Amino acid sequence: MSDINIKSEYKKRVKRVADCVSLKEPDKVPFIPVMEAFPVYYGGKTIKECIDDYKKTEPCFDKFFTDFKPDLGWDPIMIFPSQILDKIGIKWFRWPGRGIDDENVMYQFIEDEYMKSDEYDEAIRDMTNFMTTKWFPRSFSAMSGFSKFYTRNAMWFGFLGTFAAFDSEVINSMQTAADAAKIINRWFGYLGEYRKKMRDKFGVPLAYGGFAYAPFDMLGDSLRGTEGILTDLYDQPDKVLALVNNITDFAIEDTLKGAEGAESPYIWFWLHKGVDSFMSDEMYKKFYWDSLQRYIVALTEKNLVPVIYCEGKYDTRLKYLKDVPKGKVIYDFEDMDMFKAKRELKDIACIAGNLPNYLLSYGTKEQVMEYAKKLCDICGDGGGFMFDTGALIDDAKFENFEVMYETVDKFGRYS
Repeated sequence: MSDINIKSEYKKRVKRVADCVSLKEPDKVPFIPVMEAFPVYYGGKTIKECIDDYKKTEPCFDKFFTDFKPDLGWDPIMIFPSQILDKIGIKWFRWPGRGIDDENVMYQFIEDEYMKSDEYDEAIRDMTNFMTTKWFPRSFSAMSGFSKFYTRNAMWFGFLGTFAAFDSEVINSMQTAADAAKIINRWFGYLGEYRKKMRDKFGVPLAYGGFAYAPFDMLGDSLRGTEGILTDLYDQPDKVLALVNNITDFAIEDTLKGAEGAESPYIWFWLHKGVDSFMSDEMYKKFYWDSLQRYIVALTEKNLVPVIYCEGKYDTRLKYLKDVPKGKVIYDFEDMDMFKAKRELKDIACIAGNLPNYLLSYGTKEQVMEYAKKLCDICGDGGGFMFDTGALIDDAKFENFEVMYETVDKFGRYS
């Protein structure tokens, strides 16, 4: 394909997705599957090979983009380099070669209480100091020296005590952090080059301009853990709400700053603890939705497009999802009555999802085609629907992925 044609196809894909977001009928249903390990498998490598040498992801993703042209594409950002994880001594990950024996499975998150139940007041008063002196050392074994990195009283002669605390442990942690930064920035450079290849060689727009989380999940996932946050909702709800609100403020600020100059306007929110079964409807609104909705609106006001990736079952939350600016948001569902979602959200927000991943892994080509066609026929009516699976794609039969792609291309056309 000539450079002119590649640029033309790139622009068509950008417009196709933008039309869909704004609830206009595009030329066809956009195909936007979220890629995790699948391109690695498709390219004949193992996860361990690619996390130990991130440049080995390039031929895998090249093969994927040669054979498939999604309307939003993913670079290898989901394949974290093991050199970084090892260097900082991350405690909440396991990966092939470190805690996982199988060389061909994705990393696993290890939940724990990285903030204790009696530390709310401290975190509410000064989140930066808490993260630096408590969360960092608890999360990364090589960052123990940050527990002494205390600067609030460094004014005037206070600087003497501040610098006196910089012993060998602090120095070693800071040097390790600097070394890790070099590795991360080299990897970021590699990803930047690959995004250019996606655009210039394959004509595929980048799927994301940043990542975000529900403020409640930031507290529940990364600080308190599931058991801890559930207990806190009953034992100290006012403090939970106060910290969630504080987190929302800096999350908005940090996301807007991080998205400056981004190639893509799409900010992906990975939702975890808002599922139907996790909390009551009343709790969902108070502790989860109100802060998330404020976050969503703040991004739309700066012309960013939140992609709300609703993991788990979300049927009972539809009434809240309506409360967003019209034609500015995408809801991507894992487990949802998609036809009900289409009826209730069609004039409010674009929807995406939810072909079950188990069909790709264990189903027949006929089952995949039938499900994909039904989604296109019903949810695609009038626009406002983009095709995705129910979860990030790791293992899948190659022939099932191919028939999914072909079905959307054939039956997702409007003209």
